[in-house]
Amino acid sequence: MKENVIAIKTFDFALQVINLYKQLKNENEFIISKQLLRCGTSIGANVEEAMAAQSRRDFISKMAIASKEARETKYWLRLLDKSYITNISVVQQLSDIDHIINIITKIIKTSQESVTANRI
Repeated sequence: MKENVIAIKTFDFALQVINLYKQLKNENEFIISKQLLRCGTSIGANVEEAMAAQSRRDFISKMAIASKEARETKYWLRLLDKSYITNISVVQQLSDIDHIINIITKIIKTSQESVTANRI
């Protein structure tokens, strides 16, 4: 069976987010950390749902939700990075989320092109 790169990357990223959440809680940061935990872990959950999609359109819809969650995650990471409310570095997570967003965007575009080509 072929490895699903985006499923692996989003699962590993979710683990990073969980660890970051724990670190933030130890520094008494409770608001942004919860937002980050929620959206950062849901990216992979939506990718998993997409893999069980009932149709190509359903797949695209689930991947689009994963994309939105990834972009929200990037927002919270940028806010942590620029607000200096913590000394925890999120540079690696920012790099990883950019990579994830790029992969998901490519998957969505390729899938949409496939749907369009099948209509012709």
